[in-house]
Amino acid sequence: MNSSGRNEANPSSELEDNLEILRQTYFFSVLPLETLKVFAYLCTREKFKKDEYIFKQHEEDGRAFYIINGKATLEREDNESAKKIRDCHTGEFIGGLTLLGEVRRLFSLKAAEDTICLVLEREKFTKAIEQFQNVMPMIFKAVAKNIDSWEERFLADRADMC
Repeated sequence: MNSSGRNEANPSSELEDNLEILRQTYFFSVLPLETLKVFAYLCTREKFKKDEYIFKQHEEDGRAFYIINGKATLEREDNESAKKIRDCHTGEFIGGLTLLGEVRRLFSLKAAEDTICLVLEREKFTKAIEQFQNVMPMIFKAVAKNIDSWEERFLADRADMC
């Protein structure tokens, strides 16, 4: 079972770490420091044991994850058998679109080893955005750029099929 909570021994250090992580994440890197600090404060850390699901296909949980430490596997279930899509490693941000609206998971994410994630919930994200409405165009631009980059990589990887 996962656990969450702030580092009670040194909360300012964890906040600084969260801020640095957000600065390196495409979704947040374009935002002003004041806004980033709020999001860094709103994030929690959760630990997942090996073979524990971080989220499951078809869920609509409204949570985005950054893998701080560990490894997880993306799986897609079809006809009652799960097929591995790929491994996700330390430094990957997964589920950013869930912060922008109700999005059902197209796959499951399962811890392949003990994993620690930085987590931001849509409800907290939405409340913070109400204070910083001017940043939404920046976020949309960053998301569009990321989707475009993903599509280019996808097509390049399948050039022989196109």
